[in-house]
Amino acid sequence: MSNAPPPRPRVVAGKRRFVIVSSKFNAGYVQGLVDHATDEFRKRIPDADLTCYQVPGAFEIPVVVQDIAANNRADAILAMGVILKGHTEHAENLGRSVTNALQRIALKQGVPVIHCVLSLDSEEQARERCLEENINRGREAARAAIEIANVMADLHAKA
Repeated sequence: MSNAPPPRPRVVAGKRRFVIVSSKFNAGYVQGLVDHATDEFRKRIPDADLTCYQVPGAFEIPVVVQDIAANNRADAILAMGVILKGHTEHAENLGRSVTNALQRIALKQGVPVIHCVLSLDSEEQARERCLEENINRGREAARAAIEIANVMADLHAKA
């Protein structure tokens, strides 16, 4: 996994709508992702329409993402959560289930879904990726959302 952040996407004129769906579980780490993503959106697209919804845990993220995507309420949706591995296979099962559901939603609805539900081995990894600046996955997710929203807008403009 690269430690280099993705390049900053170009900013395109026009109103963009982004929705963040985040888990309340492992709240401190998830809030770090949300805060960094929100900060990145405000820096790159100050007039973007940004809405945030919180759900109890990672397993509940896809049902809210599905509703948002089905009702065409976003140019891109960011799914954010933190799953910390324990002594059972629960984390792996949960991570696979959420990943598969988010991919199906994106493909079925044709709305980009940025997967930022992190499956991590330790609290140290969570701090590095969620709270620190160097490799913050929330910031990277916002950049990916802006970039894919630009691509989709270009595709639809040419249609």
